[in-house]
Amino acid sequence: MNPVLELRGITVPGQPRPRLEGIDLTIRQGERVALLGASGAGKSTLLAVANGLLPAQQGEVLWEGSPPARSRRGRRLQQARIGTLWQDLRLVEELSVQQNLNAARLAVWGWPKALLNLLLPLETDACRQAMATMDLEPHLLERPVSALSGGQRQRVAMARLLRQDPVLLLADEPLASLDPRLAAELLALLLRQAAPPRALLLSLHRPDLLEGFDRAIGLRQGRLVFDGPIAAVHRALLTDLYEGNPPCS
Repeated sequence: MNPVLELRGITVPGQPRPRLEGIDLTIRQGERVALLGASGAGKSTLLAVANGLLPAQQGEVLWEGSPPARSRRGRRLQQARIGTLWQDLRLVEELSVQQNLNAARLAVWGWPKALLNLLLPLETDACRQAMATMDLEPHLLERPVSALSGGQRQRVAMARLLRQDPVLLLADEPLASLDPRLAAELLALLLRQAAPPRALLLSLHRPDLLEGFDRAIGLRQGRLVFDGPIAAVHRALLTDLYEGNPPCS
């Protein structure tokens, strides 16, 4: 399978040590990769480099085999191919679910259509399809996000990710605040979306949810110390990654 993300020799300076140091990583189509490490290990920094929010100061980033485009439009279209699910979801509470879903298309649409999205319900069929993938009822499209439950908000954020139609799915501990049952349920839905040509890189704070991933990578103090199949993740490795205090499974 072709690579969707390549990080080559990535170093991000920081104090008292680099936030990332000498990271080499390739993620290919169809791979579902869990990103493990203690708080402060560099997981969020790595995801910020992967989605282009944090430019690489040392090293090289390739998206689908190409370096970051030089033109503003080219860079915007590249980044439209990368979808990120944030822990805080970043939904606009006052807007409707449909308006939030369509916000994922802004990079492709441009500002005139983006402004029209604030006035009219656009591309309703595509929004319904994204909702159905996340087991959400279509009648919720008209509701403001502020009227939804916590679980519904999580699903809307995931539906927005699919509405973007990215090839690289990134997720920054999206399950951290959920109860175990809901976390497992939503993770299963997310893993299902990582079939080729897509790939998934998800920062995970619960090693008990590793089932369903193909591969795990481990960060400790900004360095990549493990990259291998899920079957190779054992208790001693987790103890090392989490500096003697592995999260409960």
